[in-house]
Amino acid sequence: MPSKDYAATRYSALAQINAANARRLRPVWTFSTGVLGGHEGQPLVVNNTMYVVTPYPNVLYAFDLTKEGYPLKWKYRPAVDPNAVGIACCDAINRGAAYADGKIVYNLLDGHTVAIDAETGAELWKTKIADVSKGETTPVAPLVVKHRVIVGASGGEFGIHGWVKALDLATGQLAWTVYNTGPDTQVLAKPGVFKAFYDSGANLGLTSWPQDAWQIGGGPVWGWMSYDPELDLVYYGVGNAAPYNSEQRLGDNKWTASVMARRPEDGALVWAYQFTPHENWDYDAVAEMILADLTINGRRRKVLVHFDKNGFAYTIDRATGEVLVAEPFVYVNWAKRIDMATGRPVIDSAKQTGASRGNAKDICPTLEGGKSPASPAAYSPRTGLFYVSTNNMCMDYQATRTVHIAGTPFIGVNSPYHPGPGGNMGAFIAWDAERGRKVWEIKEKYPVWSGVLADGGNVVFYGTLDGWFKAADATSGAVLWKFKVGSGVVGNPITYVGPDGKQYVAVYAGIGGDWFLLSGDVRSDDPADIRPPADFMPDIARHTSQGGIVWIFGL
Repeated sequence: MPSKDYAATRYSALAQINAANARRLRPVWTFSTGVLGGHEGQPLVVNNTMYVVTPYPNVLYAFDLTKEGYPLKWKYRPAVDPNAVGIACCDAINRGAAYADGKIVYNLLDGHTVAIDAETGAELWKTKIADVSKGETTPVAPLVVKHRVIVGASGGEFGIHGWVKALDLATGQLAWTVYNTGPDTQVLAKPGVFKAFYDSGANLGLTSWPQDAWQIGGGPVWGWMSYDPELDLVYYGVGNAAPYNSEQRLGDNKWTASVMARRPEDGALVWAYQFTPHENWDYDAVAEMILADLTINGRRRKVLVHFDKNGFAYTIDRATGEVLVAEPFVYVNWAKRIDMATGRPVIDSAKQTGASRGNAKDICPTLEGGKSPASPAAYSPRTGLFYVSTNNMCMDYQATRTVHIAGTPFIGVNSPYHPGPGGNMGAFIAWDAERGRKVWEIKEKYPVWSGVLADGGNVVFYGTLDGWFKAADATSGAVLWKFKVGSGVVGNPITYVGPDGKQYVAVYAGIGGDWFLLSGDVRSDDPADIRPPADFMPDIARHTSQGGIVWIFGL
């Protein structure tokens, strides 16, 4: 599955590659996907076959790992509406596929989910789940739980009415739809089933909005999902509220910027917690919810750990939604702390935003987040630590009033960035979620935007925007090895055992996402596309161009 396991740990017990021999890693295979674009997501290896999904037009490759050169077994080329490219907020990326019951299941950018026969490449079913004309696109990686395929949509920047849907794995038929804002009947918060730890009352997704604003209030789901089989709960994060001018939507705006815990069978909401009430900095909460059993204040607890865009790391009881630990993992100044009695941030009033407030200066972190939700962290039960790609940037934020027109941007903000304290714009860190503290960090010149892999050999892997793929000691943070992969890394490394019994590590190279928009002249196939870089990062194009490469490394 996209995150290695239901707990979304991105941890593998494989230990052939370890801290003692990682310096001997070398490339053993590479492949150009034929697409220049942001290669988020990760390869998927099942039964000696590697599956790769490209950005738009979302081609699916299947490579035979049993033969020399890993030749192509088959290629699936879907018909994807090109209009989706103009609607996709932040590059036409794809976050990967899932495997279940002999099927490769993934989303196309234009609002369809497909199931492909893993052996033959034949399309088994195709279901429309989203409406591009409303601003909905679907780069999210699906989660398969039992016979349900759970999917969501991007579009918070277009004022969609955010939802999650479940499809039948066998047929692709729609099983249920639930919304993240609105009345309890649409949120599916049933009396006697739903209980929020910090909130009470009915229709919280309705009463926390001005009249009808919830219908165009965003709340997309484009990040990562996890599942606890014992509790039978699926966890996912909800994105930003719309528009960015929060004065047009007074109130807490539930359940944007929240975590939701739902039953996979019928979508019923069991509990929810809002990380950033009345979110007015674009602090989506769609980053991964990593499930672990940790000792908090001397007591073993079943928790989820979440590194939010708002800069706080949360350790939460995953049965009830109680916040157990909440501490900043990057420099934060929009809030002073999290009030553990209420679960709410204690906000610095000088960092509040809105059209009437003019230009709010020096807010940390930026709307890119203390960590991007596109860059999933990893948890190693071997060390008990979480490994996180982080950003160290601040912003000015000037909101303006805007009008909603379906299928067009519903934003209303100008938010230039600048480096945070120390000048480095990123770091790779190890985090102790039991105590809420940073254990070590590797400072990086640019924001760190890749996902993370932890293995049983005490090695963690990550990539950088300037095109390095690195291995570090999971205990000390010492960099053990690095290799220049030709384009910035915004994808997620994986590891697997090949048919020869040896351990390999694979990763994509292909800068993209927001960084395609901000890096300047990184595209040479279009002579008209010579844009200047963002002034806070003027030299990134000296180190990377767009790419689309699959790399495999071994000892």
